[in-house]
Amino acid sequence: MSINSATAIAHPNIAFIKYWGNRDNSLRLPENSSISMNLEELVTRTRVTFDPALKTDIFDLNNLRQSGSELQRVSAHLNLLRGIRGVATRAHVLSENNFPSGAGIASSASAFAALTLAALHALGIEMNNAKDLSRLARRGSGSACRSIPSGFTEWYRGSSDMDSFAVSIAPPSHWDLVDCIAVIESRHKKTGSSEGHKIAPTSPFQQMRVADANRRVERCRNAVLSRDFAALAEIMEEDSNMMHAVMMTSRPSLFYWEPSTIEIMKAVPSWRKAGLEVAYTIDAGPNVPLICTSASLDGVRHRLSSVSGIQDVIIARPGGPAKIV
Repeated sequence: MSINSATAIAHPNIAFIKYWGNRDNSLRLPENSSISMNLEELVTRTRVTFDPALKTDIFDLNNLRQSGSELQRVSAHLNLLRGIRGVATRAHVLSENNFPSGAGIASSASAFAALTLAALHALGIEMNNAKDLSRLARRGSGSACRSIPSGFTEWYRGSSDMDSFAVSIAPPSHWDLVDCIAVIESRHKKTGSSEGHKIAPTSPFQQMRVADANRRVERCRNAVLSRDFAALAEIMEEDSNMMHAVMMTSRPSLFYWEPSTIEIMKAVPSWRKAGLEVAYTIDAGPNVPLICTSASLDGVRHRLSSVSGIQDVIIARPGGPAKIV
């Protein structure tokens, strides 16, 4: 194989209905379906170069050479993709994020979506079926499957590797929502999502959360399709709280919230009562994504300015699909 390279971009996504816990960790088959929104202004750009001269894979993230588990995870995913073509050529992966990595802003979702697309293209594998792209991205990071299609997406739980993928349920233009992310901690979190998924079954609440998931997914999907913000806020916050209840009662316990996280969570309902269309949903980290309408954005930012402990506020609107650039 000669030297071949390709570059892809992908956006992280914010889950309205969460993915937490696998029924198959190796295939990353989720316990429940989930719904999310891609984030246009946040981007992972990944260039993959397959070079016969390389003895091992090389992974550079934000200009820093990676080793250990980070490199192993990328190499394992490249092995999956190389296996499709039947080659063993090593690769140099050069990836950059314009947002904090490993801080609960779904950097692994955009990372493995971009890696999957760029690597397949560099290998000369034509795969125009978004469902198959989504399936493959899922193998690297579960939430990466939701960063393959465009806009508002739903990841089907499925019954096997073949039918667990994400599809677009509405384009980015469908609803003028904004993700206003209160960044409380930008450093890499101590316990990543992959480890958290593995211990989710140790919580006595996980079985109940999963059993109720179809109801939450349906209510969320209907809220998105009908642009019903009140309904979205109610089910989104409920789902987020349920996931963190599982985290806190797992063994070992996972406590991602910081004092500023809790302050914002307690304040948001009063902001809604004051007329702002805003709701919170928190992934595996202390940062607080606040989903709001464009009309409420200025009011949300103004209120966040009075909350201590916020390092930055990131604004992102509904985003497009992963793509070759």
